[in-house]
Amino acid sequence: PPEDDVTTAWGEWRRRHPETRVLSLDTGHRRDYGEGVAYRDYFASDALMFSTPFQDKRLKNKREVLALRFFAAPDEQLAIDTEYLKLHPVFHHQIGQQKFVVLTDKTGANRVYDPGQITLVSYDGIDTVVDAEGTAWRIGEAALTSEQGQSLPSLPYHRAFWFGWLAAYPETRLIK
Repeated sequence: PPEDDVTTAWGEWRRRHPETRVLSLDTGHRRDYGEGVAYRDYFASDALMFSTPFQDKRLKNKREVLALRFFAAPDEQLAIDTEYLKLHPVFHHQIGQQKFVVLTDKTGANRVYDPGQITLVSYDGIDTVVDAEGTAWRIGEAALTSEQGQSLPSLPYHRAFWFGWLAAYPETRLIK
């Protein structure tokens, strides 16, 4: 299964992965590595450090999108506004022949899975999602796993700034 980067809150990461250790914040460089400090000024403005070939006002430049592009449909790219996904924590869609479901937890972290023929209908926003038949599925980074041991694999995705994704894929579809 693909290894995806999950953007989440530190507390949520620690809850899911209690064995995680921060080796050191002492890097030898004069910089504040406190949580949220590194890019605070950059995120506070919609201004970019460089020019881009496209101007698009559907979203602010630095609005985060969930970016999807599947090998089975290389010419079909999709960006989904992460604020939209917070309002739709179980979001089913399809690109080409590839069905997918995006689950968005209470921290705003997204995970994408191949649901096959399963329709997921409710999510506790933490670690359990329930399908239309009432079966509970546990959320994992590599797969969703049912009470009976069936698994639904994760799919490749990443989060990006709108301006960056659009610059790479100007024909992308946007859901917002």
